[in-house]
Amino acid sequence: MRHFGHIAPEVRKRLFHREPCVFTPDSPARLLSAALGATLYSPATRPRLADDVLKQAGRGVVSMVLCLEDSIDDAEVGPGEENLVRQLTALAGLPDADLPLLFIRVRAPEQIPDLVRRLGPAVRLLSGFVLPKFTAERGIPFLEALATAEAESGRRLFAMPVLESPELLYRESRVETLEGIFRAVDKYRDRVLALRLGVTDFCSSYGLRRGPDMTAYDVQVVASVIADVVNMLGRADGTGFTVTGPVWEYFRVQERMFKPLLRQSPFLEVQAAELREKLIEHAMDGLLREISLDQANGLLGKTCIHPSHVLPVHALSVVSHEEFSDAQDILRPERGGGGVLRSAYTNKMNEVKPHRAWAERTLLRAEVFGVANEDIGFVELLAAGLPS
Repeated sequence: MRHFGHIAPEVRKRLFHREPCVFTPDSPARLLSAALGATLYSPATRPRLADDVLKQAGRGVVSMVLCLEDSIDDAEVGPGEENLVRQLTALAGLPDADLPLLFIRVRAPEQIPDLVRRLGPAVRLLSGFVLPKFTAERGIPFLEALATAEAESGRRLFAMPVLESPELLYRESRVETLEGIFRAVDKYRDRVLALRLGVTDFCSSYGLRRGPDMTAYDVQVVASVIADVVNMLGRADGTGFTVTGPVWEYFRVQERMFKPLLRQSPFLEVQAAELREKLIEHAMDGLLREISLDQANGLLGKTCIHPSHVLPVHALSVVSHEEFSDAQDILRPERGGGGVLRSAYTNKMNEVKPHRAWAERTLLRAEVFGVANEDIGFVELLAAGLPS
């Protein structure tokens, strides 16, 4: 699989200075954690779940979570498990199917080895499990169950803990909770692919809900948690983990979103009115601002609950030609001693030592999402990937 692999090769050639790389579920963890992109959640109870997975893969989705937790009623857990096993078994019978990375979100630790046993050979389709409401106390049994299931199945399985508990939100317990989480995930570092933020649960503790014109960063109690999670768990010194952006709840909202971008874009030789109509249908102003703020605050990828959110996340994750040029300059071997140099774009100074970690992360993102050509921006990337 690859990002933007659903669009024609000749279109990719026009869009990209360097195309996104090809990866598989067996690729190195460091690459997969960066490549998650927009992780689309789907209730495990959907009667045509296998067809849904295939359809979304054909539209550019590279990671999905099949959910047995908050997205379904308590009474649906048993039927949901049965449906999940049945649908994944059906997918396993399609040897040539292009599938995204698939994860199951469970409620209890014992579900992990139980589902792996019930899946049998179909477990080869699984990349891992999403672990809800993760703290050190609640999380360790999940991680132990994952290790057991992995040993029994012989299949590499990753964990994606969700950070969403009240203990993490409340100021008086936050640092202690984060320290415990770090000890737990550090012990199982080789199996923790990414940490996911559960902002909806954070908001619920205070009876809050952000509107479609606001981002998670406008809700100060939430923004403070994100900052502390990145501070303690997302460091670039080799101790940190990939932390993904929070879910965006809205879709198909009428907004002004692309008017300024469209006025500035050289791409408007194509029918601007039709393009604007498509763009407004598929994405939103608030979502775009939140994705940009996610990246500015050290998050990579995003939890998504609607297919229309996927392409904007991926389009904004593509590395610009300017970013790529700066990152390459900073990491040139002859610059190992440090120093300051003028950007090839002559609009900024690049400090070799302070910007090295940024450059390394940028080149990793460039590997999985690609590097845009000099004259290609977000609007062009988004328009090329929209369903016809």
